[in-house]
Amino acid sequence: MKVYVKLYADLVHQLREAVSATKNETISAGVPFEAELTEKSTVADLLAYLNLAKKEAVIVFINGRTRSPDHELAAGDSAGIFPPIGGG
Repeated sequence: MKVYVKLYADLVHQLREAVSATKNETISAGVPFEAELTEKSTVADLLAYLNLAKKEAVIVFINGRTRSPDHELAAGDSAGIFPPIGGG
């Protein structure tokens, strides 16, 4: 099933070269790209597919709502993945 993914901040740089090399596709911050997953995949499966450790992607939105790693995805879902945010 296809899920549409948007990455933000440093996550874009971490994946840009890997995805471009395998799919001839450029990744830009906030611009969706397709991820092909198996049926009944979860948010955790999506993060594994993208080779992102849990600590690298602490905020995941699915269709505009925050979701836990065990949330089951559906075909056509939109995911927004954000890195840890710090400051003070």
